[in-house]
Amino acid sequence: MGVSMATARRWVERWERQQERYALDREERFTVIADVVEHATAGHSGRPLLLDLGCGPGSLAARLAARFPDAEIVAVDTDPVLLELGRTHHPYAARYVDTEIGAGDWDRALGLDRPLDAAVSTTALHYLSRPALLRTYRRLAALLRPGGVLVNGDHFPPAGPACAALTAHVGRRRAERSRTGGAEDWESWWSAAARDPELTDLFTERARRPPAPAARDTPRTVAHHTELLRAAGFREVTPVWQFGDSHVLAAVA
Repeated sequence: MGVSMATARRWVERWERQQERYALDREERFTVIADVVEHATAGHSGRPLLLDLGCGPGSLAARLAARFPDAEIVAVDTDPVLLELGRTHHPYAARYVDTEIGAGDWDRALGLDRPLDAAVSTTALHYLSRPALLRTYRRLAALLRPGGVLVNGDHFPPAGPACAALTAHVGRRRAERSRTGGAEDWESWWSAAARDPELTDLFTERARRPPAPAARDTPRTVAHHTELLRAAGFREVTPVWQFGDSHVLAAVA
């Protein structure tokens, strides 16, 4: 089910542009996440071990590999299309693992031989229900070394409807000023990729897999996630960056 480098490059580059439609400050958010990892790993001997949760086609893993060339990065996702694109386009950035975050003993597939220095994620954990997210946070707290960090970049709207509307408006207006509204959207990217003959086998495998159950009671706000992170055993939790409802939230084990 392998794909050529040219095909992988084309679809990953289109993925990058498509994602910018939904996260205008995506590059800055990636940079802030790397800044937190840099701080957490400074002064620690040995090769840093990083886990990328919901890695997609390796966007964040590739940036972390460029910033931390000595790090070992394990990148996790359950989508065979995105994983193969990442393995092909960013083959040296990470060791890619096919496992469903939060499902059963998902972490056994990681093959870790020592505690994590950092776990990172962008726009990948928001689909988990409150119980599943709490289980995932607890497992990550156990996998991280003392002083290690979990860094999550995502959209966290405020609890109040007035403030939620305000932060959404700020983000929307900035996107309009940056003229990103015409970028390819999520649905059109997937529809176009499914028509590529080189990806047919991967889409067949994708169709075989049961869809993720629709999660209810998904934690949305920074306060909700902070509550769950503390309940999971993280010592300290703080936002380190925000624009509109886009945040980077850091938790110290």
